[in-house]
Amino acid sequence: MNTLVARIVLFAVALTAAWLPSLAAAQMTPLVVQNAWMRQVPGGDTAAVYLVLRNTSVQPVIVIGVRSPAATNVMIHETSTVGSQSRMRMHEKLVIAPGQSVAFEPGGLHVMLSGMKKSLLIGQTVPLIFLLANGGQVTVAAVVRPLDVK
Repeated sequence: MNTLVARIVLFAVALTAAWLPSLAAAQMTPLVVQNAWMRQVPGGDTAAVYLVLRNTSVQPVIVIGVRSPAATNVMIHETSTVGSQSRMRMHEKLVIAPGQSVAFEPGGLHVMLSGMKKSLLIGQTVPLIFLLANGGQVTVAAVVRPLDVK
């Protein structure tokens, strides 16, 4: 009986050792998302999410899109001011250089959520899924803050 138990334990250890590297590789990504937040928009169906994307690798990371189950449309936008007029344009992709960070801030880059499916309260979170050109995904939760937060 002890031999059977020993064989089962060895098999389990071997199986775990075989699966862990592939599991770790599948979950690891060089893109780190920090400080994701959005302002509460009472009664509105559009909101902007701000955060920092950091590339921890020696290769560029290319973000090709963002999804969220909380909204019907999710896009990366950039606000710019030309003269006295504010303009917003969509980014098809965002390239983050090796070792660099990109800040999404009010008045600049942001994740635009439109068609919000429900009103959100302060302290709740909104899930975002960043889609990478290499097929990877990074999931983060943006915290809802009061409207007057800058």
